[in-house]
Amino acid sequence: MKAGVSFSVIITNYNYRDYVGVAVESVLAQTRAAAQVIVMDDGSTDGSAAWLAEHYGDDPRVTLRCVSNGGQLSAFVKGMDGVTGDVVCFLDADDHWGKDYLARIGELYDARRDLDFVFTDVSLFGNEEGIIGYADRATDLGYTAISTWVTAYWYGAATSALSMRRPWAQRALDLPAAFLHSWRISADNCLVFGSSLLGARKYFLPTGQVHYRVHGANGWWHARHRENQFANLFRSRSLINHYASQMHMDVHTLDLAKAEFRSKPAPGMDEAWRYARIALRRGSAGWPKRVERAISILRHGLRQKRAAGAAP
Repeated sequence: MKAGVSFSVIITNYNYRDYVGVAVESVLAQTRAAAQVIVMDDGSTDGSAAWLAEHYGDDPRVTLRCVSNGGQLSAFVKGMDGVTGDVVCFLDADDHWGKDYLARIGELYDARRDLDFVFTDVSLFGNEEGIIGYADRATDLGYTAISTWVTAYWYGAATSALSMRRPWAQRALDLPAAFLHSWRISADNCLVFGSSLLGARKYFLPTGQVHYRVHGANGWWHARHRENQFANLFRSRSLINHYASQMHMDVHTLDLAKAEFRSKPAPGMDEAWRYARIALRRGSAGWPKRVERAISILRHGLRQKRAAGAAP
């Protein structure tokens, strides 16, 4: 019997002294223990580094790294140095996990060696409450490279709900130095878009185990407003184009949209329509062939919808 996957957890902190202890303790309290817990303090000015050293400096379970401020992407990259776990999980210092988070996703990684990237839902608390998730049930998303490239669709979640096998984290974070400034916040885009475009197989597993704190200092949460929309979309498109260039994606790649869609065991109709529109774009095939592919995608989506409705 194969051993279960091991986990490395990277916690990134910047000026969250009041919260970071809760995050660290939530990892140490996991019913399936992490093999490695790395806490990155990104040049905090609120005394976080001293607080962490006082509370965890002698704890053999925790590796503390205090670095000069470089932003979230820089902290991710530096945090990956020396990672040994089979699967890497990320946790923002102002969030925390329920005690069964690693057990839940670990069970899936153990059973499905073909899965590269697993993300879950987040439960909001603090200034707002609610649940944010990709779907209302577990969903095998298959491959998402072409859909991400064409539509910039987000097959992921906030940082604290992301996990992936170590090689995928390493590849997604292998970025030119210029990107470090562009992604000082919202660097989960690099993990989500990068893994999709580089060819990771993804799975959404709702667990109710990730608790996302909404407060006045959230970087991403307060960057969602309309006045920031173009800048955020432009940054994301530039990032997507970089990964697509690495994979040498071109007009011929569009011809594979139907095959990518069929990698999803039970796609919903929203996904079917998304891929049908992609199939109609000008690839190397003529118009009749593109229409045929789009219709085939929609028919497959409808069959899956009927099958799901007939299931007990």
